[in-house]
Amino acid sequence: MAAGRDVIGSSTHVHQAVPLPRADEVDPPLGVAPRLPFRTQRFVGRVGKLAELDVALAGPGGTVVQAVHGLGGVGKSTLAAHWAHRHAADHTLTWWITADSAAGVTAGLAELAQMLVPELARDTATASSVGLPERADWARQWLATHAGWLVVLDNVTHPEDVADLVTGAPDGRFLITSRLREGWDDIASALVELDVLSPAEALELLRGIITTGRPDASLDGDAALCAELGYLPLALRQAAAYIRQTRITPARYLAMLEEQPAVMYDRAARGSDASRTMARIWRLTLDALTDTPLAGHVLRILAWWAPEDIPRNLLDPLGDPVEITTALGDLAAYNMIGLEEDTVTVHRLVQAVARTPDPRTPDHPDADPHRRSTDIDNARHQATDLLKQATPTDFNAPAGWPTWRALLPHIDALAEHAPEATDTSTTSLLVNHTAIFLIEQGDLTRALGYFERALNANQRLHGDDHPKTLIARNNLAGGYRTAGDLGNAIPLFERSLTDHKRIMGDDHPDTLNTQYKLAVTYESAGDLSRAIPLLERTLSDHKRVLGDDHPDTLNTRDSLAFTYQEAGDPGRAIPLYEHILTDCERVLGDDHSSTLNARNNLAYTYQAAGDLGRTILLYERVLADRARLFGDDHPSTLTSRNNLAGAYQTAGDLRRAIPLYERTLSDCERVLGDEHPSTLNTRHNLASAYREAGDLWRALPLCKRTLADCERVLGHDHPLTLNTRNNLAAAYRESGNPRRAIPLFKRALADRERVLGHDHPDTLTSRNNLAAAYDSAGAPGRAIPLYERTLADCERVLGGDHPDTLNTRNNLAAAYGSAGNPRRAIPLLTRTLADCESILGFDHPLTKTARANLEKIRK
Repeated sequence: MAAGRDVIGSSTHVHQAVPLPRADEVDPPLGVAPRLPFRTQRFVGRVGKLAELDVALAGPGGTVVQAVHGLGGVGKSTLAAHWAHRHAADHTLTWWITADSAAGVTAGLAELAQMLVPELARDTATASSVGLPERADWARQWLATHAGWLVVLDNVTHPEDVADLVTGAPDGRFLITSRLREGWDDIASALVELDVLSPAEALELLRGIITTGRPDASLDGDAALCAELGYLPLALRQAAAYIRQTRITPARYLAMLEEQPAVMYDRAARGSDASRTMARIWRLTLDALTDTPLAGHVLRILAWWAPEDIPRNLLDPLGDPVEITTALGDLAAYNMIGLEEDTVTVHRLVQAVARTPDPRTPDHPDADPHRRSTDIDNARHQATDLLKQATPTDFNAPAGWPTWRALLPHIDALAEHAPEATDTSTTSLLVNHTAIFLIEQGDLTRALGYFERALNANQRLHGDDHPKTLIARNNLAGGYRTAGDLGNAIPLFERSLTDHKRIMGDDHPDTLNTQYKLAVTYESAGDLSRAIPLLERTLSDHKRVLGDDHPDTLNTRDSLAFTYQEAGDPGRAIPLYEHILTDCERVLGDDHSSTLNARNNLAYTYQAAGDLGRTILLYERVLADRARLFGDDHPSTLTSRNNLAGAYQTAGDLRRAIPLYERTLSDCERVLGDEHPSTLNTRHNLASAYREAGDLWRALPLCKRTLADCERVLGHDHPLTLNTRNNLAAAYRESGNPRRAIPLFKRALADRERVLGHDHPDTLTSRNNLAAAYDSAGAPGRAIPLYERTLADCERVLGGDHPDTLNTRNNLAAAYGSAGNPRRAIPLLTRTLADCESILGFDHPLTKTARANLEKIRK
């Protein structure tokens, strides 16, 4: 049975994180070697370019962009590495970042943070759980607060990926390499354009590599070969390594190039001889590895993943470990890949060529035997299957999250490079499981994209009516619901339910499950008039088909009880929750997770009914049980702690609520990271508690930060974003700043009307809050009509006895009193107090508020 109603803080899935020191208090480490990707002992030419870099970087700080035309491999990274080595002693720290994407910049900064904070490098679950964004943000702060360092941003693809980093750290030095010639006007203080080597420099490089260890090697044809290779340093290095390895002459190598030209590839260098040269070298190198047949297959598989940090163990299921290791070693020997103890890197051009079929037919005399369509298709399928095998099966277990995070770049790369028309059932499963993990991590936009891709694949492979397609459609609808996009979720669930009934029948478990999901989505949309009857019907069907004690039956009963509570009917909600708890204890036992969830949900219902004594006792028991069974850092334990803090807050006991919120927030940040939805929710709750305590000095900044984070992470229309925007407006109102509060309340109301509809309970709450802001600003003429409209809507939508209706009636009566109209205020407050005492009880907070308001007006 799902937890269902952990409302104060929804259930989370957690692992520990490491607290980071203040960036400005961490000094550069002494004696640390420059962090550069390679040594450059065999460096030729470039004297003029090195001098340009010396001049450009001679000042106290500044940025150099090394612009390159055509294809990568011209030597820009080698130049940067050589210059950085020469000047390492001039800098307090030298650091290299592969910045070909925003993710690459983040990863490089995160590694810098790990070097500066050694605790992050420990092989523990605690250290591995500190997310890349948190590490990268810390490194940005470090660079911004220190001087004298050098950071090389290598292979920047999009200037905007590094613009904020460069402009935000003005006291160090950035050396930027990129293929782009344009786009650096607002970022770089100097440009160094790098071309290919001169003929003499190219010849020196080729000869130096060929004769290493073979001083008497034949150099016949070396000048002609350099010309054919276009004097491109990377091509020269690869050719020279091949010549030295195979003991052939440059002339023979040139003849092989002429006899077996590869198809030009690489969009960035279209029309460039350099592109054609790289493709030729790739083919010739694999020709030399024919005695290692697995090498070509491994390279074609690697081509579908991200170019860096490919876990070597991904390849383990391919076969014999010795054969796989040999293939990787041979590929590395020819510079086709980079090989570390645990990871593999592949040049992007090599990947691009490897996954692109030769357009010539296999029987064509110039056809590339390493790029047959069937071989590339097989490699794509195997790359997909290997990723699927490596993904953890339990999406909720924190122990598997580091593995997921290591695999995500490669799943993203596969999804980007593989056309959707080639997706298989394995692809569908992989992207579907990835979407589920991303949903759990709060990455809703990416998750929805993968859910959509899974649905499209199943529709194409199996047709609209296949069970796999129906499941994929349900998953996408559920993703929309989680993201707060109910406008898309409801129609999709309605279609899915119709299809299930038509294909599987009314009583099939999948049909009943879809019916249940549609009902709870109606509840999320505030459409209780459709949610309650459908849940009641689903509960009846579950009992009839599956039995009273089936988990689906218990889960449906749980959701129905919650919906009764949302409808302001605790008289039906509480007995139903008590029934659920009794059944769980009888069927599953006291310590089963579903039993604990049921006990937690009953506590929430007591809280909503104003029975705070039983609420707190029950929440305290659940917290103790979860801590005993799962540990202090388990997601459900954090949820219970958050819920208990919320109960203290509702009871007005802020002295206990605030410290418990603060501890929970600290734990969520340590375990989940700053941007996890549950962390954001806890931060929102803490800000609300600060506000209620009158501590606006802490409430306002925390509200602002939480709203900005919610908008960035979850989107502007997510329910938590809407709630946080409303909370910030309330903080402005209570700080005596109606000029900022009222516009924000208006926006919150407009957003909820647009996203949720005019009659959603949250929309009614926003309208009530805006009226209260007008009242606080001394504008009863605007407040009272809005209160009157809201009260009429509450009575129509929720009923006269709903707590929200009683609250609005109390506010309207108080506004009458503030406006000097006790003749209207006193009767309305008298009625409201009587209803509160009858429905909520004498000690409910709203009852106490109504009583105080009535006494004030009478005095």
